[in-house]
Amino acid sequence: MNKRIRIWAALCAAAILLPALAGCAKKTGAAAQTFTVGFDAEFPPYGYQDDSGEYVGFDLDLAAEVCARRGWKLVKKPIDWDSKDFELDSGTIDCIWNGFTINGREDDYAWTEPYVDNTQVFVVRDGSGITDFGGLAGLTVAVQTGSSALSALGSDDNAALRASFKTLLEVPDYNTAFLDLESGAADAVALDVGVADYQLKNRTGFVKLATPLSSEQYGVGFQKDNTKLRDQVQETLDAMAKDGTFAKIAEKWSLSDMVCLGK
Repeated sequence: MNKRIRIWAALCAAAILLPALAGCAKKTGAAAQTFTVGFDAEFPPYGYQDDSGEYVGFDLDLAAEVCARRGWKLVKKPIDWDSKDFELDSGTIDCIWNGFTINGREDDYAWTEPYVDNTQVFVVRDGSGITDFGGLAGLTVAVQTGSSALSALGSDDNAALRASFKTLLEVPDYNTAFLDLESGAADAVALDVGVADYQLKNRTGFVKLATPLSSEQYGVGFQKDNTKLRDQVQETLDAMAKDGTFAKIAEKWSLSDMVCLGK
């Protein structure tokens, strides 16, 4: 084989290999940039599916901004909230970011700093005559399985209150809870104040009791050993708080009074 033929053969081989190598590089790069957020798609305004079928919400907007700044590709992964730990431990998601309560779970995850101060409240039907906790005695109270409200009602501080209920009805999501409240299958719903305010804004015939059930703080939860990714997200959230972007996103979702990051 003469020199010209050998050069031509080498060029042909390179032409065949380069696309394959480029494909591998592209695949590796895409995987490194993916950031998968686990969230409850029935938890507005933090994360939910809108009328157009898109997943939207305060926490998802925050995650999108973090990804935009870091050059990551955001993957929104709706999960069964009761299976959130399995999703995280199996690697299906990189973090739990959806109104996720730190209190009582401090040692279970690698947490960002708190970014929302939240309370748990009760919502009842307007005109029910229920104005305080005493009015809930002998009634059915709905609460989401695995939620912060359920944890609050299970605490020693609220043992007497819980014992006063006729039934504590666990439901899979708050849409179901409000349907039960509307139909009379439940007399009250215990839930996060941000979710309650959203529901009251978009539904009629319900009111919120003035006294909160408990208070808590939200953070982004990662696997305990995944502090590197946690630190990257925290660094970006801090920058967002400093330049005002965090506040603008909170204002968009009517949560300005609840945010605590950077204050």
